[in-house]
Amino acid sequence: MVNQFPTHQIITELHRLAGGSISEQAVSIPLEKLFKGKDIDLVISKVESFSVDNKEVKLANGSTLSYDALVVALGSQTGFFGIPGLEENSMVLKSVNDANKIYKHIEDRIREYSQTNNEADATIVIGGGGLTGVELIGEIVDHFPKIAKKFGVDFKDLKIKLVEAGPKILPVLPDHLIERAMTSLEARGVEFLTGLPVTGVKGNQIELKDGQTITANTLVWTGGVAALPIVGESGLEVDRGKATVNEYLQSKSHKDVFVVGDSAVAFPPEGGRPYAPTAQNAWQMGELVGYNLYAAFEGKKLEEFSPVNSGTLASLGRKDAVATVGANNTSLKGLPATLMKEASNVRYLSHIKALFSLAY
Repeated sequence: MVNQFPTHQIITELHRLAGGSISEQAVSIPLEKLFKGKDIDLVISKVESFSVDNKEVKLANGSTLSYDALVVALGSQTGFFGIPGLEENSMVLKSVNDANKIYKHIEDRIREYSQTNNEADATIVIGGGGLTGVELIGEIVDHFPKIAKKFGVDFKDLKIKLVEAGPKILPVLPDHLIERAMTSLEARGVEFLTGLPVTGVKGNQIELKDGQTITANTLVWTGGVAALPIVGESGLEVDRGKATVNEYLQSKSHKDVFVVGDSAVAFPPEGGRPYAPTAQNAWQMGELVGYNLYAAFEGKKLEEFSPVNSGTLASLGRKDAVATVGANNTSLKGLPATLMKEASNVRYLSHIKALFSLAY
């Protein structure tokens, strides 16, 4: 097992760390602890490149690994869509380090504002109205009033904006839940700017498609994912940078390589749109490939990928959430949705035997 961090990071909960409502140990679990007692050799290093024709994986520590079978589970990176100045002038939320950086940055800006009254320090912009952006802004409006109070700043002086290129936030949810989420967050001070793509960023000037410019010293970009270049450069067959896989999640071009999570593009048997790059699909892909590796080596029948969709859960801070759950997409909001979101996280932690992280 090669991983760039010595921890398993719960990406779906990073917004809570960035908002300051949990500690790092709750979302960052030592791999040594998870693998205790198992015959797994753990290598902590970043994968620089891999070649499926040479059957080699090159690591940042200078070593090269060879393989009989390879599982590619490298995830994705933030997509900036070629928007000028965006990558250089924004923060992202893809790791524990990113989350800690966002928290400290916003705290520093509020401290600065308490001394200078510079409005740019009091302006926080989140780019992207998907799950990550909405959940992050929910944590910010929940937790940062305490931080503002600590520095003698009225939280109402802060301008907290969410910019979304599409016509609505949380497009995976039905309209009545979208409205519920917007109402909940607006009541706590969030301003939504929908249907307004970011066209460029120059320093702290964020330019929108309608010609307006927002001056903000905090910009967090959650507006998209992009394939990792090393997947496309590996020799695997790819579609828009993601590895194409068959129904067993084997690479279509190299049967000794399995690909899971955001690195893969997997289609349902009936065709149509590919499976969404979600945590629940990645979890089910990982489980299936664990079995299929065993089956391939033992000459047994491989199983086909047929994921169960448990729904979509979006937290709106600590005390509110919206969700659709189950096969019939039952709508939940408020406390029932919040409890369901918590239960979903506990279920995953229980599954990977990491319930001890709940102590943090």
